[in-house]
Amino acid sequence: MTVQGKLSFEDTVRIDGNFNGEINSGGTLVIGESAHVEGEIKVGSVIITGEVCGIIEAKTRVELQSPAKITGEIRTPNLIMGDGAVFDGKCVMLKNDPSANVETAGFGSAADVNYKQSANF
Repeated sequence: MTVQGKLSFEDTVRIDGNFNGEINSGGTLVIGESAHVEGEIKVGSVIITGEVCGIIEAKTRVELQSPAKITGEIRTPNLIMGDGAVFDGKCVMLKNDPSANVETAGFGSAADVNYKQSANF
């Protein structure tokens, strides 16, 4: 099953299934290992262990953890890429935005995010 459409949220959301569409948030998006996301992502920060095909834009950071597979474009001031993660595409390093209203302190890994308020797909 694939969920299609536009997703907007606050705080933290985790996707562990298939999603096709647009995702917009000032919060944190976690894309789990079993997830496949196609479309445009604009969030505060994102942690990815699954597959993404499309454009990813994050105000503070993009974190790719093994076995993440990304095809497309990443726009962010901070890119963290772990061993085993695969990125095929274009990366645009943006300037840090000190006015970004996104709290990312303490999000060291996807496991940390799981204990925050979340919605699962």
